[in-house]
Amino acid sequence: MPKSISYSRTTITELMIPSYANFGGKIHGGILLSLMDKVAYACASKHAGAYVVTVSVDGVNFLQPIEVGELLSLHASVNYVGRSSMVIGIRVVSENVKTGEKKHTNTSYFTMVAKDDITGKPTEVPELILESKDDIRRCLEAIKRKQLKEVYRDDFDNEISELHVEKDLHLLANERIIINP
Repeated sequence: MPKSISYSRTTITELMIPSYANFGGKIHGGILLSLMDKVAYACASKHAGAYVVTVSVDGVNFLQPIEVGELLSLHASVNYVGRSSMVIGIRVVSENVKTGEKKHTNTSYFTMVAKDDITGKPTEVPELILESKDDIRRCLEAIKRKQLKEVYRDDFDNEISELHVEKDLHLLANERIIINP
């Protein structure tokens, strides 16, 4: 049975505590990635009605630092569904509880795959009901991102297969590299 985006939309809010901080006093990127994976799982499993696993993460850019004491809200929604896969869009916003200032710190896209409880093989997910122009835009963006990812993967594979150390050694000329064989 098809499900709407609003059905599985999920928000997790968590207080950033000192044990999440790095030596510079900012929240560890790994903590943030773990929280993003958690909200992606909650959103995807709700849509799928099944156990899901993370298969890829696209575009994790740390736009602004997150401070200890801020409330971090991770907003997740299903942007696209394939046969067994789902693209979960995540927007991360931190809030200074003293000033009320909010800042967008991250946007990322997690691809999750639903698994059958018995066989562990991928299982079909419900179709996605798009209810607004934003839903349609996000779905189209996910399709474009998927197409570009495939082109990049093919181009990269071709470039790597044609890489020759002696012929391509000039690529290191303007880099901060020391060759010491």
